Amino acid sequence: MIESFAAALARLWSAHADPAARLALAVSGGPDSLALLLLAQAALPGRIAAATVDHGLRAESAAEAEMVAAICAALGVPHRTLKVQLDPGNVQAEARAARYAALAGWMAEEDLAALATAHHADDQAETLLLRLNRASGVAGLAGVRALGPVPGTRLPLLRPLLDWRRAELAEVVRAAGLTAAEDPSNTDDRFDRARLRKALAQADWIDVPALAASAAHLADADTALDWAARREWDEAVTRGPMGLTYRPQAPRAIAMRVLARIVQELDGAEPRGSAVARLFDSLVARQPMSVGNLVARAMPEGWTFTKAPARKA
Repeated sequence: MIESFAAALARLWSAHADPAARLALAVSGGPDSLALLLLAQAALPGRIAAATVDHGLRAESAAEAEMVAAICAALGVPHRTLKVQLDPGNVQAEARAARYAALAGWMAEEDLAALATAHHADDQAETLLLRLNRASGVAGLAGVRALGPVPGTRLPLLRPLLDWRRAELAEVVRAAGLTAAEDPSNTDDRFDRARLRKALAQADWIDVPALAASAAHLADADTALDWAARREWDEAVTRGPMGLTYRPQAPRAIAMRVLARIVQELDGAEPRGSAVARLFDSLVARQPMSVGNLVARAMPEGWTFTKAPARKA
């Protein structure tokens, strides 16, 4: 197990061969992240540091952070608890943004070269199925990549456990004689992911690694569509005194990405995929449509996008 993990980590972290470079770990105290901690300590002794982000969303979170700190102390791994406060709104999105911002700040303070998280094959499969059930497009279905940037930074984000199953990681923790924290939401049927997880456990005919591989293939397709959308923007979008004009040349999937970029650039807010789909269909039908604070029209010179006139008080 250690050898396969070390090999995966080496492939992802080849740009940081400097023996002095240190790896940051995001460790919540759950079985997945504790396994990451144990494997990384075995593979890179003396070259890791761990942090636990406490969002304060659950009463148990402070005690879980203390548990991780105690385990890290026993292993000789530096540890920090990062407390964050969330703004009102989408709690899940706010928590994710706050978590990565806190981790990036800690990494800068400690001169840590890259961040590793414990995303694994079951995570990929569950997310793919959940989003298929919501009719997501390619971008929504794309799995996370093994190597990418920490959101909002240029720091490397490594996911060396994407080929591992949840049960394998739990066994690593059990073999070390540790008891992981358990988030009660993971077994709460009020949450879609918890219900799906139980269904997958009973459907032994479903190949979870194959689903995870499909999510990775969709990530490749998502990257290709982004590349094509950037080229379409350069070749088909022009800027005028009143806004932007788009003369679409590409298929729908690419054109919708260009439309989303136009709306975000002119209106400052990222539109929902369903709104972009309605916008595309309206313009193909040559019907004007408002989206956010913009008015879109199908004109002879192309699809035009301008700010809506300010309403009088």
